[in-house]
This record gives sequence, structure tokens and C-alpha cells, in this order.
Amino acid sequence: MTKSIKSVIVIGATGLVGRELLKQLNQIESCEKITAIVRHEDIELKSLKKVQQFILDDFLLLNDEDANGYSHAFSCLGTTLKKAGSKQNFYNVDYEMNAHFADLFETTDTHYLLISAMGANAQSKIFYNKVKGELENHIQSLNLKCVSILRPSLLLGERQEQRALEDMTQKLYRKFSHLVPNTFKYKPVTAEQVAHTMVDAARTQTDKFEIYDNLRIQTCK
Repeated sequence: MTKSIKSVIVIGATGLVGRELLKQLNQIESCEKITAIVRHEDIELKSLKKVQQFILDDFLLLNDEDANGYSHAFSCLGTTLKKAGSKQNFYNVDYEMNAHFADLFETTDTHYLLISAMGANAQSKIFYNKVKGELENHIQSLNLKCVSILRPSLLLGERQEQRALEDMTQKLYRKFSHLVPNTFKYKPVTAEQVAHTMVDAARTQTDKFEIYDNLRIQTCK
């Protein structure tokens, strides 16, 4: 069964996956309203006719009225420890803001979709994976109509900000990608693949809760 994507709200809209997601949503005929929550007006997003930018300096100020009436809510928000500057700042973005966004859709008819990460585990000794796991646990504790969680590996694509380690890894991967089998579960995925999987989940998922692992993202048609 295919469901219509009628109206969507997106946080993390100016990130690698967020931008690609908006482009794909903008091309869906049934999608009448696309709201991108941004901290500053984004010139690139203005070229997408259906996208409306909602400028808000602090995403924790989003309220029930702001989130009311959407068929789908997409969370593409995430940062890195280096960019955040501290573990606390990283936690404030990757956990607090995403958790608050999800809270707004409890007991509503909105399908909530989240980009997490491969290795997400609340018991992990790796801080990044631990925070992602804690967020997933929080999402699962809420009374949400429908939840999709995506766990991609390394994301391939051109970011607006520089991430030295990821840039180096991408260059190495592109050089040796022909040696990596399609069935390798850690194989990097593109922003297009992740966005496409989110759109596919929004259209076709029937279970109340579903996890899309990296291999599934790789093979999503």
C-alpha cells in the first residue's frame, strides 16, 4: 500500500541529507506543503518552489502549534563533536533537539522519521553511538503513530562545511570502491540513497516501528 506524502516538516534541512531530501520531496506531486526549520534563511532552498523556510534560532522553541497538521516529520539534524566543540554541545543538538522535535508529534497522526547512525547503542562506550542509542530509546518510548529509524554508515556527498576525517575517508573510498562488494554492511551510502529511503519509508511503511539498516539503505529501490 502506498501512502500519500501531503505535508512535511523537516529539521536538519540544510545538512547533507536534508538538502537532498527537500529536493526529492519538492518533486512529489501529492506533497503540497514543505516546511524547513532553519536558523538562517538559505538561498539555495529558495529555488525549491514548495519549500517554506521557518527561521528559528533555537529549535527547542518549536511548539505544538508549529508542528500541527503535518502528515510526516523528518529529522535529519546532527552534528559532530568537533563542530559542536564539546560533548555537552553535541548532546544538546543530537539528543535534546531531536528528542524535543519528536515529542511534538506524540499522540498525533504524523509519521516520524529519524536519521540515526550505524552502531547506535545506549550502552556503547563510544560517546557518539551512545547518544544516538539514547535518542532511539527515547523515540521508542513515545506514543507515536508511526516511526522510521535509519542507520546509515559513512555518508558520501559534498558538505557545505569541512569535515577533514570524512573528506579523507570519502577520497579513499572512491579510490577503492570497486573492491567493496554491494553486500558489505558497512559500505558507505550517499545522501541521495538515505533521502530516497526516507521517502520510500514515508510512502510504504505499514508497521508502527521499523529500523532501516545500512544494507537496506544501500538496496532501497
